[in-house]
Amino acid sequence: MVLEEKIRVESWLSCIRQRVCVNGDRSAWRNVTSGVPQESVLGSVLFLIYINDLESNIVSTVFKFADDTKLLGKVNNTDDRDLLQLDLKQMMDWSNLWQLPFNASKCSVMHLGRNNNWYSYTMNNQ
Repeated sequence: MVLEEKIRVESWLSCIRQRVCVNGDRSAWRNVTSGVPQESVLGSVLFLIYINDLESNIVSTVFKFADDTKLLGKVNNTDDRDLLQLDLKQMMDWSNLWQLPFNASKCSVMHLGRNNNWYSYTMNNQ
């Protein structure tokens, strides 16, 4: 049974071809040699398995939905800020190890509360 399922997955991932169309001009069909087709149920499941250990060394709360990740921490002082920054570094280390980069230019910080110190944070020196 397991071997049969493995063969089905391998068959599904093999012989996938794609081409690009820009302004009506089309490229030649090319074989896709890596990745999983988007918009597929299996693709979502495989992605979740792939990123499952993202928060292994993270102290702060991590929320994941599809390919979005949110890091949540309560920051009352510089020690809390340093801990949140360390968690960001841990996430970047994971990202580099597994070659799944975060888009730092799309990341932002949300400060809440009246007495918030508005600390700054960095990812990849940004």
